[in-house]
Amino acid sequence: MENKYSLSPYRWVVLIALMAVTLVIELQWLAHAAVARAAAVFYAGQFNPDSLFNIDFLALSYMLVFLVMSIPASYIIDTKGIKPGIGIGCILTGLFSLLKGFGASSFKIVLIAQIGLAIAQPFILNGVTALSVRWFPVNERGTAAGLAALAQYLGIIAAMGITPLLVVSSPQNPNYGKGIDSMLMIYGIASAVIAFAAFFLLKEKPAVPPSKESYTHSKFTEGFKYIFTRPDMIITILLFFIGLGIFNAVSSMVDSISGSLGVLDSNGMIGVFMIIGEVIEALILPVLSDKFRKRKLFLVINMAGMIPALAGLAFANRLFGSPDTVYGCALVSSFLLGFFVMSAGPIGFQYAAEVSYPAPESSSQGFLLLAGQITGIVFVALMSMKSNQYLGKMMVLFTILSVISFILVLFIKESPMIRDDKQKKD
Repeated sequence: MENKYSLSPYRWVVLIALMAVTLVIELQWLAHAAVARAAAVFYAGQFNPDSLFNIDFLALSYMLVFLVMSIPASYIIDTKGIKPGIGIGCILTGLFSLLKGFGASSFKIVLIAQIGLAIAQPFILNGVTALSVRWFPVNERGTAAGLAALAQYLGIIAAMGITPLLVVSSPQNPNYGKGIDSMLMIYGIASAVIAFAAFFLLKEKPAVPPSKESYTHSKFTEGFKYIFTRPDMIITILLFFIGLGIFNAVSSMVDSISGSLGVLDSNGMIGVFMIIGEVIEALILPVLSDKFRKRKLFLVINMAGMIPALAGLAFANRLFGSPDTVYGCALVSSFLLGFFVMSAGPIGFQYAAEVSYPAPESSSQGFLLLAGQITGIVFVALMSMKSNQYLGKMMVLFTILSVISFILVLFIKESPMIRDDKQKKD
């Protein structure tokens, strides 16, 4: 008798393709963030620094566009499939990365290209859980989501760590700001090659599904409504409303946060340490979640770890007098923030897909990402108001919100799907 369910080795190729295009879309998101002050000098005279369309808007645009495009992207992925859905993201990423690279000297062209890349992002990010369900069994989906998240973090760490090496980021240097155009050209060509390659490597589904849950879903509109009848899903949305919003804000404003801590050089190290923490967690916690078949336990650990991480960034200046000590505290805190906050991402995405089943997976993931974009926009706007006058107060608010997140996560129940799978294995 022919096997009803089977694992295809090509699932890893599909996942790697998704990881590759995810990496470059995140690289493009924050290409300017780590050197925002230097970029402002490079584009001096091309925009009004007091207007909305300034350097910080390049990162903020991703969040604004996500509000509009998240649900349409999820709809296309859920109704047309991951090949057309994620494929749209790949093509847009390739085209607008090239535009951004070749038009790097013009702030207007860079802004237009950034908006195009922002449109591409939800087609890529919202497809993670849909891809994992089509290609991976239940006990590998947390790992698959973790590896997809790892790609996000690698893209961000490249933006934070490599960009300052390609740009003159020290204000003491007379060439301060030089190199922005060549950096964007390098990123543009590399991103286009990777995005188009990913498009051709992606496939819709294996010949034989990996498990019975793979294709039994409600219709998009029914699933849309069903999500909001699940108490655990509502709490999870609130957790992402806080946690992902904070991460988006801190990532977008990392250079300004460095400046508020007394760091003169736009070297991006606070952002780098945060992403290093994310990379390490992406290789550990989602795998452990699959191994022990537990979701809630690890989400509780994530929320608990977020509290001291944000407190360190918020109160370093108040606790220590030495600039070196303040900087050291900020680096440790940013590492902890990356490790604990963003490890909640892949585990949370998979948890949401499981507790909201049979709603389509990209719908549940899309709602979580959408929630984080909404608060991310508000947080960035408040942090950047009046030349970052309220940035310090916002960091204190983030610490308070992290305590609220920890309280909320205690009320969720374990995923029934992962619990049932554990009982079968036992």
